[in-house]
Amino acid sequence: MKEVAIIGPTASGKSALALKIAQKTGAYILSLDSLAIYKKIDIVSAKPSKEELALMPHFGIDEIYPNEYFSVERFFTLYKKARAHCQRENRPLIIVGGSGFYLKALHEGLSPMPHFAQETKQKVKELLLDISRAYSFLQKIDPKFASKITPKDRYRIQKGLLIFFETQLPPSHYFALYPPQPLTSSKIFEIDIPREVLRARIAQRTNQMIQKGLIDEICSLEKEYGRALTPMKAIGIKETLDYLDGKIKSVDELIQQISLHTTHLAKRQQTFNKTQFPQRMSGSSEEIKEKIEKELAD
Repeated sequence: MKEVAIIGPTASGKSALALKIAQKTGAYILSLDSLAIYKKIDIVSAKPSKEELALMPHFGIDEIYPNEYFSVERFFTLYKKARAHCQRENRPLIIVGGSGFYLKALHEGLSPMPHFAQETKQKVKELLLDISRAYSFLQKIDPKFASKITPKDRYRIQKGLLIFFETQLPPSHYFALYPPQPLTSSKIFEIDIPREVLRARIAQRTNQMIQKGLIDEICSLEKEYGRALTPMKAIGIKETLDYLDGKIKSVDELIQQISLHTTHLAKRQQTFNKTQFPQRMSGSSEEIKEKIEKELAD
């Protein structure tokens, strides 16, 4: 089965490019977007329209609700589901999106986790009531593992403690015994877009979000889910909440703030892609399209 990945900064046109290629090659699409995964988060995630989604099968879009937990392990399950569909129907797979962390995880793999007994889960849950105490305990049992995470990294502290209490092995020893296995070796293609063009695209997209009803969408999300959930802290959502609170005084200022923060995100994504995917092939959208279509046709 043939498989490629398309990366690039937010608003660079990744999803539209993937759809064009999919329509020509018959490929299915797996989204790497950290917001499009959620149902009801539509405008602010800039997910493809219902009409676009109907053109070719998509995975990783509208999979869970905002109050459901999402993790790299759950993303792996989505990847395996998409891959299985492609294999059954003899179709290529295009992985596309801005969440490079998930793509990196696919290429590097994860160590298999043991089954955690209820007693183990309860013990760790009690320890995590005091995150500082939990981190100190982790430092004592495995200073090497603890040194690689922050004292506030609840997810990884929990993971390390679960492994220790279930296996009686420091997590760094466990991972040495059970090294990660890569899930894919897909070729990676990056859209290279001039900075000034990208800034203009971000501003245009932000304006379109406002026109489509971004403020009403965020009002609805807040009413149903509150503000504490992880997706409610995303760019576009947090600024709109500030606008609703009166901290941002006008819609024009709201557009400016979302555009500014999105531009900063795009810069971070470009840096991540450059440092984490040295094997990537970069080019304009048209150059990438030509290369991918050739790759999937060969």
